Amino acid sequence: MSQPPPQQGGPGEPEGFGAPFEPQPGRYGAPVPPLHQPQPGPYGQPSQPPYGYPQPPTVPHGHPGPPSSSPPDGPGGGGRSRGRVAALVAAVLAGVLVIGTGVWFAAGGDGADDGKPVAKESGASKKPGPQVTPAAGADELNKGRKDGEAKVRWVEKNGVDLPQGGARVYGPWLTGDIVAKAMYRTASGHSAEDGTRKWSLRLPADVCAAPTLPSPDGKVVVALRADTSDGAPCDRLQMIDLATGKAGWTATVERTGMQDGLSHIVMAINGDVVTVGRTTLTDAYRISDGKHLWGTLPGTCQPYGLTSGDIALAAVDCRKRPSDDDVGDEEVRRIDPATGRTVWTYQVKKGWKVDRFYSVDPPVVSLRQGELNEKWAIALLNPDGTYRAQPVPGKENFEVQCGEPGENLDDCIGAAADSDTLYLATKPAAGADGELTNSVVAFDLSTGKSTWKVPAPPAQTLHPMRVENGQVLLYLTPPPTKETPNGGGIMALGPQGGALRPVLRHPASAATAVTGLFEPTIRFVGGRSLISSGYITAETDEEEMDLRTMIAFGD
Repeated sequence: MSQPPPQQGGPGEPEGFGAPFEPQPGRYGAPVPPLHQPQPGPYGQPSQPPYGYPQPPTVPHGHPGPPSSSPPDGPGGGGRSRGRVAALVAAVLAGVLVIGTGVWFAAGGDGADDGKPVAKESGASKKPGPQVTPAAGADELNKGRKDGEAKVRWVEKNGVDLPQGGARVYGPWLTGDIVAKAMYRTASGHSAEDGTRKWSLRLPADVCAAPTLPSPDGKVVVALRADTSDGAPCDRLQMIDLATGKAGWTATVERTGMQDGLSHIVMAINGDVVTVGRTTLTDAYRISDGKHLWGTLPGTCQPYGLTSGDIALAAVDCRKRPSDDDVGDEEVRRIDPATGRTVWTYQVKKGWKVDRFYSVDPPVVSLRQGELNEKWAIALLNPDGTYRAQPVPGKENFEVQCGEPGENLDDCIGAAADSDTLYLATKPAAGADGELTNSVVAFDLSTGKSTWKVPAPPAQTLHPMRVENGQVLLYLTPPPTKETPNGGGIMALGPQGGALRPVLRHPASAATAVTGLFEPTIRFVGGRSLISSGYITAETDEEEMDLRTMIAFGD
């Protein structure tokens, strides 16, 4: 397919702009805080089995930044002083949502034509954990459940002694009847039906990155630190079969220069391809056998991360020279993930950078400008990458909640789109009762003008997840008080807005348990939902071991 010329402006924008209007101060202007709400989509993707990922606002990877406020990964058991506890507890109280040791064999060159490492079988061992039955925790939360409320199916507790400061949770990934996740130095799989542990895989070093979605056949590739020392590079890849917990091939990502940062990387899966992005480079591997497919492309324009799912949208950095220290111009490209070949290109206005992708079909791109990302704009593109429109914010403030800088960019909630409409969540603000609440606003994709606005119930917030069967699905948070009339859940709005329609009501008896999950990730498919902590930490080891980490709902 021939490549159309870069988009240089569009209807209703200043001549020569390759990005939307600069946002007005106080509208799209404030930096997006770390993701409190889950990543895109609920329990999965419609094209996959019952517990596969749905088509959420999928996103590519942005510039991996320096480590955020998260504590560094490091060895050692839990401590009594947990670094993130105070901030996380404050977020929860405010009702804010935020998703046997093996032996490592480093993969070396094996005669590959491109000089890249060829994957070899891992020495990591699989040791099934105890067969726990999380029904007791579910029974406790179901006490007092009212008619019309879904039951709590199962509750998983942590049970893992973590380093001081806790650990990030990667996943959950859903395939067939398995819910899988990775944390610290372990990956585990649980029954989607009753939560019992099906397998547990010990890893030789800390998990430091992972894609948001698994492959269509239920495999994932995670990144590990090179070893257990502080500051070890995030450069080892480990393939895992999520159905069985079996460890497959491993590979080492090669550093290509001083600017090739491997402290933070981002990852995506498209079909049988996994990509590993950092700063201005991406490496792609075939998941089925670990073969290195492509890395540095010809020219000075290099992708640094892709979206997971059926369509691979890339954030691309273009520099005058590969070693240029200055930030280059940026582009959005749709590429063939198996070859890196460009299908189409959208040229971003100079000085702006790709921040997130709120949708891949149609493409909806979040853009940022400034050292602190203080200016924000959204570009609405046609399926061929040409400019379509920009949302007109009016007097509203909007907030799409995404992962921390340096993490995957397909982990947002608060935005969703179909062929005609973009749905955005407004920034929570104090309502008449003093509690935080917000609204959802719909925008016409062809004009960028808002068409309707629907408020959340008092003391609750709404967050668009995806559009399905002509209606937008939203996650409704429970109120932050112990005595609550409802537990939130999954809601729906039609294309014309109107009254919120409950799809799956979470029981009010579980509201406190839900608000106690740090940086939760939401999944919803097949009439069932799953809420999983995105970060595990507590004041004491005892509290840490007893923390609820996943709660499943549905009949």
